[in-house]
Amino acid sequence: MMSSHGEQAPSTIVVIGAGIIGLTCALQLQSELSRHKTTRPVSVLLVAREWPSSIPGAPARHSADYASMWAGAHVRPIPATTPQLRREAAWLRRAVAEFSRQVEAEPWCGVTRTPGVEYLEAPDQGYRQQTKETFERETSLGGYRKLAPAEVPEGVVLAYEYDTFCINSPVYCEHLLRKFLLQGGKTLEKDLRSEWEAFTLRNDVILVVNASGTGFGDAKSFPTRGQTVVSNLSHVTKTVTRQNKDGSWSFLIPRFLNGGTIVGGTKEPGDWRTEPDLPTRERLLSAGLTLEPYSHDGPARDAAETARNCRVISDVVGRRPTREGGVRLEVEERPLVKLGNAPAKGRVIHAYGAGGRGYEISWGVASEVADLAMPLLRAETQIKGKL
Repeated sequence: MMSSHGEQAPSTIVVIGAGIIGLTCALQLQSELSRHKTTRPVSVLLVAREWPSSIPGAPARHSADYASMWAGAHVRPIPATTPQLRREAAWLRRAVAEFSRQVEAEPWCGVTRTPGVEYLEAPDQGYRQQTKETFERETSLGGYRKLAPAEVPEGVVLAYEYDTFCINSPVYCEHLLRKFLLQGGKTLEKDLRSEWEAFTLRNDVILVVNASGTGFGDAKSFPTRGQTVVSNLSHVTKTVTRQNKDGSWSFLIPRFLNGGTIVGGTKEPGDWRTEPDLPTRERLLSAGLTLEPYSHDGPARDAAETARNCRVISDVVGRRPTREGGVRLEVEERPLVKLGNAPAKGRVIHAYGAGGRGYEISWGVASEVADLAMPLLRAETQIKGKL
């Protein structure tokens, strides 16, 4: 199809979802397209219901289902003891490489290097067998060191520290969206009923990436409710997590660039509630502030004074888009019905269901999406690599 000026109209890739997976997929596809020549131009259209547009404590226009904006967002690896966790570890290593690059090249983006500390009251076999070598091999993160009993709170059986990243999620999502737009990306605010509806949004949609979080009617998808507190604590410089033997969690996650500190948190699979629970807030603060002495270097602060000075900026609830069996990442093909046109095939790359690991596997998922997309685009647009 030609434009009124005689130029060939662009083909379109639609990415559904402006959460962390959708944003990174859109940027990764832009990067791949910039490295190739095409017989006709290809543009990327980002379509979503919610967008990076506010921060906790300020007026919000997005819902609890837009979990990326609510995320505490620290890179906290899990021992890769199953095939799914090993797959996620590969994605994590790719994300770690990108975060390392961004810290150096784009220090304003919202990613900050910081120490991570783990306290476990009842570690499973994966944690017990973990060594410096296996940790670094699985994660590409350095600085692993097991802590001595004198360095940890009472009741902790296993503790270690490592070098990691914390992400100020509102800042980071807004940064990624600005970058996408500056590189020529287009956006559309729309509440789609199906991933296949995306093929109707432009005349020549050649591929759809379904990064919608929960999918469209996927019976394996479910929400995992998380409640946290955004506090005014500004002296926290380490992300500290404690796994309790009753299955509950406590953590502190600094949001550098004036984002305060996240105190958390809960993991409630299948819980659809969107309103904060005030007794939960009190429990989170009570448990989370016991970690405060371990969240920074230097002399310990007075616990009572810290509790008195801790101010709640916002109670936060996000429904993490979780999927039984992990992320769905595959190509699906169906015939399309277009009036007046010859029969056509529509191809969708599904990339959803990251649960609470969206940030730490984001760039790995995006890279795999691009790897799946390029052969399909090559067939559609006769892409030729640059010489």
